[in-house]
Formats: sequence, structure tokens, C-alpha cells
Amino acid sequence: MDSSNTRREATRRKLFEAAVTLIAEQGFSSTTVDEIAERAGVAKGTVYYNFSSKNVLFEELLRHGVEMLAGSLQNAAEEVAERGGSRVDALDAMIHAGLQFISQYPALTQLYVAELWRTNRAWQSTLMMVRERAVSVVAGVIREAVAAGELSEEIDVPLTASALFGMVLVAALDWQSFQPDRSIDDVHAALSRLLQGRVSGRQGEDGPGAVAAPGQP
Repeated sequence: MDSSNTRREATRRKLFEAAVTLIAEQGFSSTTVDEIAERAGVAKGTVYYNFSSKNVLFEELLRHGVEMLAGSLQNAAEEVAERGGSRVDALDAMIHAGLQFISQYPALTQLYVAELWRTNRAWQSTLMMVRERAVSVVAGVIREAVAAGELSEEIDVPLTASALFGMVLVAALDWQSFQPDRSIDDVHAALSRLLQGRVSGRQGEDGPGAVAAPGQP
């Protein structure tokens, strides 16, 4: 990447960070381009040079943020695979990666969750698409686990992927807002127990949500 592209990416990152913080603080409608430029430390014209409107900036912000999250989840799964871990181990690592991402970008996560419930936004279709991008990463690992016999074939893959993704989002926001003294490892351990017991059935063959291993009745 040449120096001009590097500078532009750095400027766009500043604008993203300024916009997500302001919008999370005071809402989209109340946030002006002037405020975004001021918070980012750039001229107002720079905002319009990079994005044709505030709507476009916000839409790109959603794309950028969820793409970073999806990349974090994918990298976590691939690292486990490289170490020879199971797909369930990969899902567990993805939970940790999701918590880590959200703790690093709490304003972005709050904004994303808030926008999921709105239906009158011009970018609603984009939001659904970027959500599917992140959930599909989780679904891909679940499908691999089913194919490998680690999880039951009866699992509803799309719904389970959405449930795991939503669990991490909501639990992380609750942690950040109401239980900030808890460590990320503590929160991850609690969610990991849910994954191992309810999805993989590792708490025992007769436990709630248990899934029989291949070859077992």
C-alpha cells in the first residue's frame, strides 16, 4: 500500500472512530458532520471527500466494524484448527475473540445492537447483510462440527449460529455496562460452559442438552 492510500485509510479510521463514538453518545440524528470532523481532528471537507454523506459514512461504518469482527472470529477459528483443536474448541475461541473485540470497541457494538431494532433506516438492508457476514462465519464452523460428528445432525445450524452470536453480543454489553469489574476470562468461562453443556453436550451423556458422540446410543 503506497503512502497516499495509507494516509487515506488512517483518515477514514479516524472518521469511523469519531462517528461511532458520537452516534453512540447522542444518536445518529443529533450528530452532525461538523462534530464528526471536529472529533476526528480533520476539516469538514475531508469528511465529504471520503464519504458523500453522513448516511454513507454510517453505512460504511457498519460494514467496516462488522467486517473487523468477522475477521477476528475467523482468525480465532483458524488458529485453533492450526493447533489441531476441535471445531467446538474453535467455537469456544470465537466466543473469546468476540468478547475481546467488543471490549475493545464497546461504542460500535452498542450502536450495532441499537440499529438492529430499527426498521426505518436507509441502511437497514446493509445492516442485515453485514450481520449475515458475521453469523455465517460461526455457521461455517458449526457445519464443519456437524460434518465431523462433533455435533448432532439435528442442530439447526443457522439458528444456533445466530444464538451464539447474539449471546456474545448481549452478554458482552451486559458485562461492560453492569459488571465491568469481571475479567474477560471470567466472562468467557461462563459462556464457555454454556457452549460446552448446551451445544456440544460435554457435560455428560445424560445432562441437559447432551449430544451423543458418534457410535454412542
